[in-house]
Amino acid sequence: MKKIFPIITVLVFLSMMGIIYFQIVWTRQSFKDKEVRFEQTINMVTATAANVLVEDRAKVSPFGTRKNADLLFPLNVFSNTIAQQFSPQEIRDRIEKAFNKFGIKDIGFEFAITTTSMMGDDLQSKNFAALYRDTMNNTAFAIPLDPPGGSLAEGLVPQELLVLVVPKDNVEALIWKQMIWMVLGSVVFTSIIFFAFFITIKALLNQKKLSEIKSDFINNMTHEFKTPLATISLAVDALKNEKVISDREKVAYFSGIIKDENKRMNKQVESILQAALFDRQEMSLDLKPTHAHQLIQTALNNVRLPLEEKHGKLDVALTAKHDCIMADEVHFTNIINNLLDNAIKYSKEELQINFTTSNANGHFRIKIEDNGIGMNKETVQRIFEKFYRAHTGNIHNVKGFGLGLAYVKSIVDAHHGKIKAESTLGKGSCFTLEFKLVKDKASA
Repeated sequence: MKKIFPIITVLVFLSMMGIIYFQIVWTRQSFKDKEVRFEQTINMVTATAANVLVEDRAKVSPFGTRKNADLLFPLNVFSNTIAQQFSPQEIRDRIEKAFNKFGIKDIGFEFAITTTSMMGDDLQSKNFAALYRDTMNNTAFAIPLDPPGGSLAEGLVPQELLVLVVPKDNVEALIWKQMIWMVLGSVVFTSIIFFAFFITIKALLNQKKLSEIKSDFINNMTHEFKTPLATISLAVDALKNEKVISDREKVAYFSGIIKDENKRMNKQVESILQAALFDRQEMSLDLKPTHAHQLIQTALNNVRLPLEEKHGKLDVALTAKHDCIMADEVHFTNIINNLLDNAIKYSKEELQINFTTSNANGHFRIKIEDNGIGMNKETVQRIFEKFYRAHTGNIHNVKGFGLGLAYVKSIVDAHHGKIKAESTLGKGSCFTLEFKLVKDKASA
């Protein structure tokens, strides 16, 4: 798993990068192709508008519409140009109709009708000159306006050009408008693939983490059961000895060892079963108004012997004036026992535990401080995870499955309380618990 996981991650990541790369290449190429086709379409629009202008000029009689008409020279009637024949708005209308014919609407453009004559008959739209000079940001399209073939005006009418200028921004905007759904679809489905990729990686990491936790749990459980079993086996062998059998004190001593180790194993099995019950949410609490100080005193009495074995000191200050909370007597006592037991387990020389209670904002607060080995930040963040235990190398100097604090957190949550852990490596830890106060029925 350790070797396969990085390979899978790298391969999937490279695949994702490849998909994104080819999506970008495809989008760029598609945009360029559409740009070329769009320019071809505008060329056809220009040619269509030019044909319409030429045909319309032939339909209209030059008399009466020609600028500076000179009736003394009748041949000059054929010299009317499109720039002379039509107004700028008429020309714009015909160009817009050509755009609409090819399905292009709402596009900005400027135009001009230019001639090869020196008569100064050029016609330009308002912003044509500025756009025509800016070749970086605009594209020009030019089509000759040929007079009708075979007419008397052929050779007499000056050669004209229809010049159309379209801003590149307008062209790009229309192309993106056409491609928007394709691009959005590509982005959405690529995002879905990315999301699925990260979910997969997260699932693999969780699986890897669970596998490590499982291995640690089995190792810890093996050690926890192996030690008492070995002790029981030795005690049983001792009891078989004739000298021991004849000595009542020794029989009682070894019998006591067997009983203590059996209790210890039962306690470990019970902790595992409790964790399983909470996983399945099958454990129900018997919550009722209870004086917390009474339960705390019971828990404190339970730890006095192990505390004396460690030569530790326990300072108790039950200063809370109100201590009535909704609690399950058994489980509430257990969480106090577990926290005190941890303080003793992870202690150094000259163990000092401070146990205090107080009231704050309608809550009953418990604070348990010790001067033990402490924890680093990573451990503090994970201590309430099931089966998690602080790494101590290969030294199995502290017994347990990593279930104690997970159980404490579950019970506190079931009591609708809060628990917070603070610690400094090498200096000690502090656990703070808060439970909502309720009215004491006896005093009500």
